[in-house]
Amino acid sequence: MQKPASATASADKDAPLKDDIRLLGRLLGDVLRDQEGDDVFALVETIRQTAVRFRREADASAAAELDAMLKGLTREQTISVVRAFSYFSHLANIAEDQHHIRRRRAHLLAGSPVQQGSVGYALGKLKAAGVEHDTVADFFQEALISPVLTAHPTEVQRKSILDAEHDIARLLAERDLPLTPKERAANSHLLHARITTLWQTRMLRYSKLTVDDEIENALSYYRITFLRELPALYDDIEADIAAEYPELAAARGAGLTSSASYMQMGSWIGGDRDGNPNVNAGTMQHALVRHATTILDFYLDETHALGAELSISTLMVSVSPELQALADASPDNSPHRSDEPYRRALIGVYARLAATARQLGATNILRKEVGPAAPDFDAAELGADLQILIDSLASHHAAALAKPRLASLKRAVDIFGFHLASLDMRQTSDIHERVLAELFINSGVEADYCGLDEEQKVALLLAELSQPRLLYSPYISYSEETDSELAILRAAKEIRQRYGARAIRNYIISHTETVSDLLEVLLLQKETGLLRRDRASGKSELDLMVVPLFETIPDLQRAAEIMERVMALPLVKQLIAQQGQLQEVMLGYSDSNKDGGFLTSNWELYKAETLLVTVFERAGVKLRLFHGRGGTVGRGGGPSYEAILAQPQGTVNGQIRLTEQGEIIASKFSNPDIGRRNLELLVAATLEASLTPAASAGAQSGELRRFETVMSELSARAYKAYRDLVYETPGFTDYFFAATPIAEIAELNLGSRPASRKSTKRIEDLRAIPWGFSWGQCRLLLPGWYGFGSAVSAWLDDPEVSGTRAERLATLGAMHRQWPFFATLLSNMDMVLAKTDLPIASRYAELVPDQELRERIFKRITDEHAVTLSCVEAITGTQERLTGNPLLARSIQNRFAYLDPLNHLQVELIQRHRTLTAVDERVHRGIHLSINGVAAGLRNTG
Repeated sequence: MQKPASATASADKDAPLKDDIRLLGRLLGDVLRDQEGDDVFALVETIRQTAVRFRREADASAAAELDAMLKGLTREQTISVVRAFSYFSHLANIAEDQHHIRRRRAHLLAGSPVQQGSVGYALGKLKAAGVEHDTVADFFQEALISPVLTAHPTEVQRKSILDAEHDIARLLAERDLPLTPKERAANSHLLHARITTLWQTRMLRYSKLTVDDEIENALSYYRITFLRELPALYDDIEADIAAEYPELAAARGAGLTSSASYMQMGSWIGGDRDGNPNVNAGTMQHALVRHATTILDFYLDETHALGAELSISTLMVSVSPELQALADASPDNSPHRSDEPYRRALIGVYARLAATARQLGATNILRKEVGPAAPDFDAAELGADLQILIDSLASHHAAALAKPRLASLKRAVDIFGFHLASLDMRQTSDIHERVLAELFINSGVEADYCGLDEEQKVALLLAELSQPRLLYSPYISYSEETDSELAILRAAKEIRQRYGARAIRNYIISHTETVSDLLEVLLLQKETGLLRRDRASGKSELDLMVVPLFETIPDLQRAAEIMERVMALPLVKQLIAQQGQLQEVMLGYSDSNKDGGFLTSNWELYKAETLLVTVFERAGVKLRLFHGRGGTVGRGGGPSYEAILAQPQGTVNGQIRLTEQGEIIASKFSNPDIGRRNLELLVAATLEASLTPAASAGAQSGELRRFETVMSELSARAYKAYRDLVYETPGFTDYFFAATPIAEIAELNLGSRPASRKSTKRIEDLRAIPWGFSWGQCRLLLPGWYGFGSAVSAWLDDPEVSGTRAERLATLGAMHRQWPFFATLLSNMDMVLAKTDLPIASRYAELVPDQELRERIFKRITDEHAVTLSCVEAITGTQERLTGNPLLARSIQNRFAYLDPLNHLQVELIQRHRTLTAVDERVHRGIHLSINGVAAGLRNTG
C-alpha cells in the first residue's frame, strides 16, 4: 500500500484521539484476558506485531512466520483472534467519530471562521458573490434535498451491536467533561462493562435477515439521529441566514424557513422489489405502519413532556382565544388544571394523537390518554394546533418557552408528517413488460406484446392510456407475478389515502432503456387507480411520479434522447405540468461502474447529466436528479459535499436526492453529532452548487470544452482497458470467484436481497454491490481505480495527440486544479489507492488454485496499479497519498495494523473452508466474522 501523507495536525490536536484508542484498546485487552485467558491475549499481540512487520518490511520471513502461526491456530483460537481484531476496528471507529466531534467543537469554541461544508460558509460565499437575499429565501422555499436510506446485501451491522456501540460512544464523550476521580473511575468501569457486553454479544446473524428486520434497523437511525437532529439543523440554518442576511430576517421576521421542508427523508426499504422476491404489498404496508408508529410514538412522548413543561396559569397571564378554544375542546375536565389551558390543550392533542396512532396501526401506546378522542388527526392539523400554542406564547411574553421543545416538535411535524419518510417503489422494466403482456393477452388486445418493436409498443400503450376501460378483469386468473405486481400498486393507493400523499410519491424503473418502459408504468398505474382521467376536463391525474433509472453505460448514453422523446408526448407533458413542471431522473453509479469501469462510469454520468440539463431546459421542465450512490468509490461513494459541488453546472438547482447505502448509513448516522454534520454538508453543498454564479463555478467555458474533450479521449481508453480485463480476459471470472470472498459473502446473512440477480457465476449477473464489496475485502478495491493508469499513460504517449508530452501532462494538471469534476475524481481515487494493499491482495491471489491463471491476472492488476499510481502522482505533483485529507491519513495509520491481521486470518479461513468436504460451522463463522471486521475497518465498503 502507498504510504499515506503524514498528518498535518499538531501532536496536541491528535493526543486525545490517541488516548481514546489506547484506552479502548487496553479495555478490550482486559476483556480479552478476562474472557479468553492470558494465552489468547498473548497470541493476539504476537499476530498483531508480526502483521505490522509484514506491512513495514514485506519480507518473506514475516510472511512465512505469519502463515505458520495462523495455520497453527485451533478453531476456538481462530474465532477469538478474529473477534478481537474485529472489535478493535469497531472501537477505533467510535474513537475517531468522537475526535471529529471534539475538533469541531474546539473550532467553534475558539471563535474560528465558519468551516467549509457548513451552511454559514456557503451563505457567506454566496453573499460575497453578490447573491441577493430573495434568491436565498426562494431556494429554501422551493428546494428538496432528500437522503434515501436503502438496505443492501453488504450491510453487516447487527442492531444489537449498534446499540452497544452507541452506549460506548456516549461514555467516551463523557470523558471530555470535567470529572472527579471517582466519576472517571466509574466511567472506566462502565466502558469495561459495555465492551464486555460487546464481547458476549453475537456479532453475526444466524438467520437470514428479513425485510421487516431491515425496516427496524433503518428506524433505529431515526430514533438516534434524524428525529431530533434534523429539526435542530433547521434552527441552525435559520440562525445562519439571519447572520449573513440580516435584511432578510428584518423583512420576513422570525421563522425565515418555518414553512419550508427543504430536507426530507426517503426510504427504499420495503418498497424496492428489484431483484428482491421478499418485497410485496404486505412488506410495503408493514413499512408504513412501522414508519407511522415510530414518528407518532415520538410525537406522543414530546407532547407528554410539553404538558409537564407548560404549566402556565391564566391566573398569571392570559392566552389567545384560539388557545383557549383548544383547551376547551380537551377531554381533560380535572379541576386541578382548570387554570392551565396549555396543559389541557396538550392533553387534547395527546388524546387525538393516540387515537389516530391506533387507527394507523400502533399497538403499544405506553401512556393512556385522559379521555377519548376521535381518530381523525392528520399532520397538517397537528401542526396547526402546535402553531396555536406557539403563537399564544409569543403574544403573551413567553416566546422563550417555545424554543426548547415546542418549536422543534412543530418543525418535526412539518418535516416528517405522519409518514416519517417517503417510501419509493422500484421494479425492473422486464417485469412490467411481462405483466402487461399477460394483461394484453387476456383482454384480447394484443397476443404478442413482447414481440412488438418499440414504435408499435409506444403506439399501443398510448392508445390504451386514452381508453376509459381497464385491461384487468376480476373474473380472470392471472399468474402469481401479475397478481403480486398489481396488488403492490393497489397497496400504494391505499397507503397514500391512509398516511398522506407524501408517504409514497415515486415509482422508479430499473433498467430503463426505452420510452415504452416509462409508458408501461403509467398504464399499470391506470389499471390500479393511481392514474385517473377526468371526463369533464379530459385531463389526467397521476399519483406517483414515474422515475427512469439509467444504469449501464449504454443506458446513460441514451438517457437524454429517451427523456426528450417521452416529454414531447402530450399526455406526459400534461402530467409533468401537474407535477409543477418538475421531473426526476435517477442515475445508477454501481452498474455503470461494473459495466465500464471507474473513469468511464464517472464520465458517462457527467455527460448524461449535461445532456439532460439541455433537454430539460428546452422542454421548460425542471430537472431533479436522484443519484444512486453506494458506499465505495467504485459505486459513486466518497465525500458527498465534494461530489455535489462537482456536478455539472445546472444539474442541482435546489433539487437532489441521493441514496445512503450499506455501511455508510452506520458511519454517517449512528452518532447524532456526526449525523447532523453530514446532513448539514448535504444542505450546504446543494445551496452552494445551486446558487453560485456560473462565472465562479469552475473552469471557463472555452477551457471546460477542452477539458471535456480530453476526458472523452481518456474515457475511451479506460473503458477498453477495463472491459479487456473484466469481460474479455479468459479465466478472469474464475480468478475473481477464487481470489475474493464473493462466494462466502453470498452465504452471509447480510440482507434480504440475493447477491446475484440470477443463479450463475457470470459477472454480468452479479449485483454491483457484492462485486465492489468483494474487491474491498481483498484490499484491491479494483472498481475504484482500474483503467485510469492505462488511459492516461497511453494518452500522454500517443503521437496523434496534439502537443508535447509535457504539455499534455500540464493540461491534466490544469484539469486537476481548475475543474471540480476531475479534482473530485482524482481525490476519490487517491482515497482508494491509499486503502489498496498489494501485499495483502497477494495473499488472496494465493487462493486461486491455477498458478498460471493466478500469476497472469495478478500481474496485470499490479502492473496497472503501478501505472495508475505513477499517473496520479504526475498529475497531482505529490508522491504521498491523502495530502488533502489528513484525517483519513491519520485514520489509516491508526487502524491498519489491526485490520491487516483480519485479512490474513480471512485468507487462512477461506483456504480451510474451501478444502473441507463438509461445512465446519466454526470455520464458516470465522470467515463471516472477518468479513464484518474488515468492513468495519474500511468503513465505506458497502
